[in-house]
Amino acid sequence: MAPIDGDKEGYWGKPTATLDWCEENYAVTPYIAEFWNTVSNLVFFTFPIITACFFVRDRVEKRFLLSCLGFLTVGVGSWCFHMTLRYEMQLLDELPMIWGSCLFLYCIFECHSKRDHHNKGLIALLLFVCAGVTGIYITFKNPYLFQAAYGTLVIVMIVRGFYLSCWKCVEYSKYLFIYAVATYASGFILWNIDNHFCPQIRYIRTLLPAPLAIFSQLHFLWHLLSGLATHILIVWGCHYRQVVLGNKSTVWHSLGVLPFVKVDEVKTVKKHENGYHSNNVQFSDQNKNHYD
Repeated sequence: MAPIDGDKEGYWGKPTATLDWCEENYAVTPYIAEFWNTVSNLVFFTFPIITACFFVRDRVEKRFLLSCLGFLTVGVGSWCFHMTLRYEMQLLDELPMIWGSCLFLYCIFECHSKRDHHNKGLIALLLFVCAGVTGIYITFKNPYLFQAAYGTLVIVMIVRGFYLSCWKCVEYSKYLFIYAVATYASGFILWNIDNHFCPQIRYIRTLLPAPLAIFSQLHFLWHLLSGLATHILIVWGCHYRQVVLGNKSTVWHSLGVLPFVKVDEVKTVKKHENGYHSNNVQFSDQNKNHYD
Protein backbone atom coordinates (compact mmCIF):
# COMPACT_ATOMS: atom_id res chain seq x y z
CA MET A 1 0.00 0.00 0.00
CA ALA A 2 1.35 3.43 -0.90
CA PRO A 3 1.57 6.10 1.78
CA ILE A 4 -1.54 8.28 2.18
CA ASP A 5 -1.81 11.97 3.05
CA GLY A 6 -1.31 12.42 6.78
CA ASP A 7 1.98 10.53 7.01
CA LYS A 8 4.94 12.38 8.52
CA GLU A 9 8.67 11.92 8.19
CA GLY A 10 10.65 10.70 11.16
CA TYR A 11 13.92 9.34 12.44
CA TRP A 12 14.13 6.39 10.03
CA GLY A 13 13.60 8.52 6.93
CA LYS A 14 11.41 7.84 3.93
CA PRO A 15 10.00 4.27 3.92
CA THR A 16 11.83 1.85 1.62
CA ALA A 17 9.60 -1.17 2.30
CA THR A 18 7.29 -2.43 -0.41
CA LEU A 19 4.36 -2.09 2.02
CA ASP A 20 3.17 0.83 4.12
CA TRP A 21 0.18 0.12 6.31
CA CYS A 22 -2.85 2.22 7.20
CA GLU A 23 -1.56 3.66 10.46
CA GLU A 24 -0.31 7.21 10.04
CA ASN A 25 3.48 7.28 9.98
CA TYR A 26 5.27 8.93 12.94
CA ALA A 27 1.97 10.17 14.39
CA VAL A 28 2.90 9.34 18.02
CA THR A 29 6.70 9.69 18.14
CA PRO A 30 9.37 10.57 15.54
CA TYR A 31 11.29 7.42 16.49
CA ILE A 32 8.60 4.85 15.62
CA ALA A 33 7.04 4.90 12.17
CA GLU A 34 3.89 2.97 13.13
CA PHE A 35 3.51 3.15 16.88
CA TRP A 36 0.49 0.91 17.44
CA ASN A 37 1.54 -1.65 14.84
CA THR A 38 4.90 -1.82 16.60
CA VAL A 39 3.86 -2.15 20.26
CA SER A 40 1.19 -4.73 19.38
CA ASN A 41 4.06 -7.12 18.69
CA LEU A 42 4.50 -7.49 22.44
CA VAL A 43 2.10 -10.44 22.18
CA PHE A 44 4.70 -12.14 19.94
CA PHE A 45 7.24 -11.74 22.74
CA THR A 46 5.10 -12.55 25.76
CA PHE A 47 3.31 -15.71 24.60
CA PRO A 48 6.26 -17.69 23.23
CA ILE A 49 8.55 -16.83 26.16
CA ILE A 50 5.99 -17.92 28.76
CA THR A 51 5.05 -21.02 26.76
CA ALA A 52 8.70 -21.98 26.22
CA CYS A 53 9.31 -21.75 29.97
CA PHE A 54 6.44 -24.17 30.54
CA PHE A 55 7.78 -26.50 27.85
CA VAL A 56 11.25 -26.55 29.42
CA ARG A 57 9.78 -27.24 32.84
CA ASP A 58 7.64 -30.09 31.49
CA ARG A 59 10.41 -31.58 29.29
CA VAL A 60 8.43 -31.13 26.09
CA GLU A 61 10.16 -32.15 22.84
CA LYS A 62 12.54 -29.59 21.38
CA ARG A 63 10.47 -29.24 18.19
CA PHE A 64 7.86 -27.29 20.16
CA LEU A 65 10.54 -25.10 21.72
CA LEU A 66 11.74 -24.32 18.21
CA SER A 67 8.17 -23.37 17.26
CA CYS A 68 8.18 -20.91 20.17
CA LEU A 69 11.51 -19.55 18.94
CA GLY A 70 10.06 -19.09 15.45
CA PHE A 71 7.05 -17.33 16.97
CA LEU A 72 9.35 -14.98 18.90
CA THR A 73 11.51 -14.29 15.84
CA VAL A 74 8.46 -13.17 13.88
CA GLY A 75 7.68 -10.73 16.66
CA VAL A 76 11.20 -9.28 16.64
CA GLY A 77 11.10 -8.86 12.87
CA SER A 78 7.63 -7.34 12.86
CA TRP A 79 8.62 -4.90 15.60
CA CYS A 80 11.65 -3.76 13.58
CA PHE A 81 9.63 -3.53 10.35
CA HIS A 82 6.79 -1.40 11.72
CA MET A 83 9.19 0.74 13.72
CA THR A 84 11.32 1.64 10.68
CA LEU A 85 9.40 0.73 7.49
CA ARG A 86 12.76 -0.20 5.97
CA TYR A 87 12.93 -2.96 3.35
CA GLU A 88 15.59 -4.90 5.24
CA MET A 89 13.33 -5.00 8.30
CA GLN A 90 10.41 -6.06 6.12
CA LEU A 91 12.39 -9.17 5.17
CA LEU A 92 13.17 -9.73 8.86
CA ASP A 93 9.41 -9.72 9.47
CA GLU A 94 8.16 -11.78 6.54
CA LEU A 95 10.77 -14.49 6.04
CA PRO A 96 10.57 -15.77 9.65
CA MET A 97 6.85 -16.24 9.03
CA ILE A 98 7.75 -18.78 6.34
CA TRP A 99 10.40 -20.54 8.41
CA GLY A 100 8.30 -20.50 11.57
CA SER A 101 5.29 -21.95 9.74
CA CYS A 102 7.44 -24.78 8.41
CA LEU A 103 8.72 -25.49 11.92
CA PHE A 104 5.17 -25.91 13.17
CA LEU A 105 4.17 -27.93 10.10
CA TYR A 106 6.89 -30.39 11.02
CA CYS A 107 5.40 -30.67 14.50
CA ILE A 108 1.90 -31.49 13.29
CA PHE A 109 2.96 -33.81 10.48
CA GLU A 110 5.12 -35.75 12.93
CA CYS A 111 2.66 -35.74 15.83
CA HIS A 112 2.00 -39.50 15.42
CA SER A 113 5.61 -40.56 15.13
CA LYS A 114 7.29 -42.58 17.87
CA ARG A 115 9.16 -40.75 20.58
CA ASP A 116 12.49 -39.15 19.57
CA HIS A 117 11.89 -39.95 15.90
CA HIS A 118 13.21 -37.47 13.33
CA ASN A 119 11.78 -37.49 9.81
CA LYS A 120 14.81 -36.48 7.74
CA GLY A 121 12.87 -36.55 4.48
CA LEU A 122 10.26 -34.10 5.79
CA ILE A 123 12.98 -31.90 7.26
CA ALA A 124 14.72 -31.78 3.87
CA LEU A 125 11.46 -30.94 2.08
CA LEU A 126 10.58 -28.11 4.46
CA LEU A 127 14.11 -26.71 4.28
CA PHE A 128 13.86 -26.77 0.48
CA VAL A 129 10.54 -24.88 0.63
CA CYS A 130 11.94 -22.27 3.01
CA ALA A 131 15.13 -21.76 1.03
CA GLY A 132 13.22 -21.62 -2.26
CA VAL A 133 10.70 -19.04 -1.04
CA THR A 134 13.50 -16.99 0.50
CA GLY A 135 15.56 -16.97 -2.70
CA ILE A 136 12.61 -16.18 -4.98
CA TYR A 137 11.25 -13.44 -2.74
CA ILE A 138 14.61 -11.69 -2.30
CA THR A 139 15.16 -11.83 -6.05
CA PHE A 140 11.80 -10.48 -7.22
CA LYS A 141 10.83 -8.32 -4.19
CA ASN A 142 7.12 -8.80 -4.83
CA PRO A 143 5.02 -8.91 -1.63
CA TYR A 144 2.36 -10.94 -3.39
CA LEU A 145 4.86 -13.78 -3.80
CA PHE A 146 5.36 -13.84 -0.06
CA GLN A 147 1.63 -13.65 0.62
CA ALA A 148 0.95 -16.54 -1.76
CA ALA A 149 3.66 -18.69 -0.18
CA TYR A 150 2.60 -17.91 3.36
CA GLY A 151 -1.08 -18.38 2.51
CA THR A 152 -0.32 -21.81 1.04
CA LEU A 153 1.49 -22.87 4.22
CA VAL A 154 -1.43 -21.67 6.35
CA ILE A 155 -3.90 -23.62 4.22
CA VAL A 156 -1.81 -26.79 4.54
CA MET A 157 -1.63 -26.22 8.29
CA ILE A 158 -5.41 -25.79 8.55
CA VAL A 159 -6.17 -28.87 6.44
CA ARG A 160 -3.80 -31.00 8.50
CA GLY A 161 -5.17 -29.57 11.72
CA PHE A 162 -8.78 -30.27 10.81
CA TYR A 163 -7.85 -33.82 9.86
CA LEU A 164 -6.16 -34.41 13.20
CA SER A 165 -8.78 -32.65 15.29
CA CYS A 166 -11.96 -33.84 13.59
CA TRP A 167 -11.03 -37.34 12.46
CA LYS A 168 -8.46 -38.46 15.00
CA CYS A 169 -10.69 -37.27 17.86
CA VAL A 170 -8.01 -36.58 20.47
CA GLU A 171 -9.48 -35.28 23.72
CA TYR A 172 -10.01 -31.48 23.74
CA SER A 173 -8.26 -31.14 20.39
CA LYS A 174 -11.18 -30.00 18.26
CA TYR A 175 -12.09 -27.11 20.58
CA LEU A 176 -8.56 -25.72 20.70
CA PHE A 177 -8.04 -25.97 16.96
CA ILE A 178 -11.36 -24.33 16.06
CA TYR A 179 -10.62 -21.61 18.64
CA ALA A 180 -7.30 -20.92 16.91
CA VAL A 181 -8.74 -20.90 13.39
CA ALA A 182 -11.67 -18.65 14.37
CA THR A 183 -9.31 -16.20 16.08
CA TYR A 184 -6.94 -16.13 13.10
CA ALA A 185 -9.82 -15.73 10.62
CA SER A 186 -11.20 -12.78 12.60
CA GLY A 187 -7.82 -11.08 12.45
CA PHE A 188 -7.44 -11.84 8.75
CA ILE A 189 -10.79 -10.17 8.02
CA LEU A 190 -9.63 -7.05 9.85
CA TRP A 191 -6.30 -7.16 7.95
CA ASN A 192 -8.17 -7.12 4.64
CA ILE A 193 -10.51 -4.31 5.67
CA ASP A 194 -7.48 -2.28 6.75
CA ASN A 195 -5.82 -2.87 3.38
CA HIS A 196 -8.79 -2.12 1.14
CA PHE A 197 -10.55 0.72 2.96
CA CYS A 198 -7.68 2.71 4.42
CA PRO A 199 -8.87 6.23 3.42
CA GLN A 200 -12.27 5.60 4.97
CA ILE A 201 -10.70 4.13 8.12
CA ARG A 202 -8.39 7.10 8.51
CA TYR A 203 -11.34 9.46 8.16
CA ILE A 204 -13.34 7.59 10.80
CA ARG A 205 -10.28 7.68 13.06
CA THR A 206 -10.27 11.48 12.98
CA LEU A 207 -13.86 11.49 14.27
CA LEU A 208 -13.21 9.20 17.24
CA PRO A 209 -12.04 10.37 20.67
CA ALA A 210 -8.51 9.27 21.57
CA PRO A 211 -9.44 6.26 23.75
CA LEU A 212 -11.63 4.80 20.99
CA ALA A 213 -9.38 5.65 18.04
CA ILE A 214 -7.14 2.68 18.86
CA PHE A 215 -9.95 0.36 17.79
CA SER A 216 -9.67 1.80 14.28
CA GLN A 217 -6.07 0.55 14.14
CA LEU A 218 -7.07 -2.69 12.46
CA HIS A 219 -3.53 -3.88 11.76
CA PHE A 220 -2.88 -3.48 15.49
CA LEU A 221 -5.88 -5.76 16.15
CA TRP A 222 -4.63 -8.19 13.49
CA HIS A 223 -1.38 -8.56 15.40
CA LEU A 224 -3.21 -9.24 18.66
CA LEU A 225 -5.52 -11.84 17.11
CA SER A 226 -2.91 -13.57 14.95
CA GLY A 227 -0.52 -13.69 17.91
CA LEU A 228 -3.20 -15.25 20.10
CA ALA A 229 -4.10 -17.72 17.33
CA THR A 230 -0.48 -18.77 16.89
CA HIS A 231 -0.16 -19.31 20.62
CA ILE A 232 -3.30 -21.45 20.69
CA LEU A 233 -2.04 -23.53 17.75
CA ILE A 234 1.24 -24.30 19.51
CA VAL A 235 -0.63 -25.26 22.69
CA TRP A 236 -3.00 -27.42 20.62
CA GLY A 237 -0.13 -29.17 18.83
CA CYS A 238 1.74 -29.82 22.05
CA HIS A 239 -1.34 -31.16 23.86
CA TYR A 240 -2.17 -33.42 20.93
CA ARG A 241 1.37 -34.79 20.93
CA GLN A 242 1.26 -35.52 24.67
CA VAL A 243 -1.94 -37.54 24.26
CA VAL A 244 -0.39 -39.54 21.43
CA LEU A 245 2.70 -40.25 23.52
CA GLY A 246 0.58 -41.34 26.46
CA ASN A 247 1.71 -38.48 28.69
CA LYS A 248 -0.78 -37.19 31.23
CA SER A 249 -1.45 -33.53 30.33
CA THR A 250 -4.07 -30.89 31.01
CA VAL A 251 -5.06 -27.63 29.32
CA TRP A 252 -5.79 -24.70 31.60
CA HIS A 253 -6.84 -21.13 30.78
CA SER A 254 -5.51 -17.84 32.08
CA LEU A 255 -8.02 -14.97 32.15
CA GLY A 256 -10.48 -17.34 30.53
CA VAL A 257 -9.04 -16.92 27.02
CA LEU A 258 -5.35 -17.90 27.14
CA PRO A 259 -4.86 -21.67 27.01
CA PHE A 260 -1.69 -23.31 28.29
CA VAL A 261 -0.76 -26.98 28.42
CA LYS A 262 0.70 -28.62 31.51
CA VAL A 263 2.36 -32.01 31.24
CA ASP A 264 1.65 -33.74 34.54
CA GLU A 265 3.48 -36.98 33.82
CA VAL A 266 5.93 -38.03 31.11
CA LYS A 267 5.99 -41.72 30.27
CA THR A 268 9.43 -43.25 30.21
CA VAL A 269 10.52 -45.11 27.10
CA LYS A 270 12.80 -48.13 27.25
CA LYS A 271 14.55 -49.61 24.26
CA HIS A 272 13.93 -53.32 23.71
CA GLU A 273 15.45 -55.71 21.26
CA ASN A 274 12.55 -55.56 18.80
CA GLY A 275 11.21 -52.06 19.33
CA TYR A 276 10.33 -49.36 21.84
CA HIS A 277 8.14 -49.99 24.84
CA SER A 278 6.28 -47.23 26.62
CA ASN A 279 3.63 -47.90 29.20
CA ASN A 280 1.84 -50.77 27.51
CA VAL A 281 2.28 -49.27 24.04
CA GLN A 282 4.65 -51.29 21.90
CA PHE A 283 6.37 -49.62 18.94
CA SER A 284 7.69 -52.54 16.95
CA ASP A 285 8.17 -53.16 13.26
CA GLN A 286 4.65 -54.56 13.03
CA ASN A 287 2.79 -51.72 14.75
CA LYS A 288 5.13 -48.72 14.78
CA ASN A 289 2.32 -46.68 13.16
CA HIS A 290 -0.10 -47.65 15.92
CA TYR A 291 -1.31 -44.06 16.26
CA ASP A 292 -1.63 -43.21 12.56
